[in-house]
Amino acid sequence: MTRPGPKLLKRTFETLMTMAQPPHVAALYRYPVKGLTPERLESVDLAPGQTVPGDRSWAIENGQGRFNPDEPTHLPKINFLMLMRNERLATLDTRFDHETETLTILRDGKQVSRGQLSTKIGRSMIEQFLAAYMKADLRGAPHIVSALGHSFSDVAKKCLHIVNLASVRELERISGRVIDPLRFRPNVIVDGIEPWAELGWVGRPAYAGPVRLDVFTRTERCDATNVDPTTGARDMSIPALLRRTFGHTDFGVYATVASPGTIRAGDPLALT
Repeated sequence: MTRPGPKLLKRTFETLMTMAQPPHVAALYRYPVKGLTPERLESVDLAPGQTVPGDRSWAIENGQGRFNPDEPTHLPKINFLMLMRNERLATLDTRFDHETETLTILRDGKQVSRGQLSTKIGRSMIEQFLAAYMKADLRGAPHIVSALGHSFSDVAKKCLHIVNLASVRELERISGRVIDPLRFRPNVIVDGIEPWAELGWVGRPAYAGPVRLDVFTRTERCDATNVDPTTGARDMSIPALLRRTFGHTDFGVYATVASPGTIRAGDPLALT
């Protein structure tokens, strides 16, 4: 029998410590450019029927795509560069300045490209870098796209993605591996509840601080979760593990914002 490593033992200890904590919001994230580095938030102002402001506001078309910024509609993620097929994206460290709409790309701690995405020349600077760096994955020249108010989410409905940290720990126990919750690209990480409890929230309202979130579906996981979000290594088979263990590939839930308000890290979490 394989003995658990020190990192997994540390996570087991953390699990025991958090079991006594009440349900709460553990962390908040947004992803300014689809497929690139997440941005951790201390708080987020939410409006009914909307997603996290600035979340997936930009995407990178893989070759000439079908996205029309004048008539933006939801398109399958296969139209864009994304971690499911383009894991090399995870080897880039990106920073996005929302005030100037400037994207900075770093590789091994060094800046390799920078451009203001709201300008043609700025987009061109980033596109030229990606054309070379992602050459093996491209169907044509990459194009950075956006549209006012549009979010390039994997689902058509504007929503938040919620992941339960206790479920991550349980998946760690089953796999014998330390798992970064950012593999699941959450907007809201919750803790202090039982593993897998979130899968039973569908059709029920949850309150994160003062904000009501209406959970409407489970999240079916794809091969993007197999990619280490830091190294870009395709080093796990999480959907296969879920199916083999539980008979499905669901991990996390989607919820729409039903009331306005501000969610902060540490806010209480409640179901009604």
